[in-house]
Amino acid sequence: MKKSIAAVFLFLTMVLLTGCFGDPVQDDLMNYVNKEMKDAAKYEKAAVSAYESVTGANYTDDQALYDVLMNDVIPNYNEFIKELDSAKIETDEVREIHEIYIKGADIQFNAFAKIKQALEEQNANLIQEANDMLAEARTHIREYQSKLEKLAKEHDVKLKK
Repeated sequence: MKKSIAAVFLFLTMVLLTGCFGDPVQDDLMNYVNKEMKDAAKYEKAAVSAYESVTGANYTDDQALYDVLMNDVIPNYNEFIKELDSAKIETDEVREIHEIYIKGADIQFNAFAKIKQALEEQNANLIQEANDMLAEARTHIREYQSKLEKLAKEHDVKLKK
């Protein structure tokens, strides 16, 4: 009888301890996605939406592009980068992925600044450089998204699309 009580006690203790230690990467990832990146995502969406509203098929003229860059894109993207830089991350796994995002965001921000400069100087070569930078930034951001999804899957975290 004493042995079975001891065994049950040991089993319950192990279950309770398992619950106490959890998965630090899972916890960090959930905090990262749900809290740390919440405001950052708003700024990024505002900046990218504004940029897309005056480029590609929506392009009307250089002045409209310049005004949106100055008033919406660059200020919002600057806030986005501040949010990225201030994110509190506890684990190396999440930090490694976050650094990829920061790199892509920095390149994209510099591309927006280069487009602004190109418009001021009416320099088509700078526009091409900026477009190349935007392509490079997209590569980093896609890598970030892919690695984030993989890490989430490995640690049983569901991400909203």
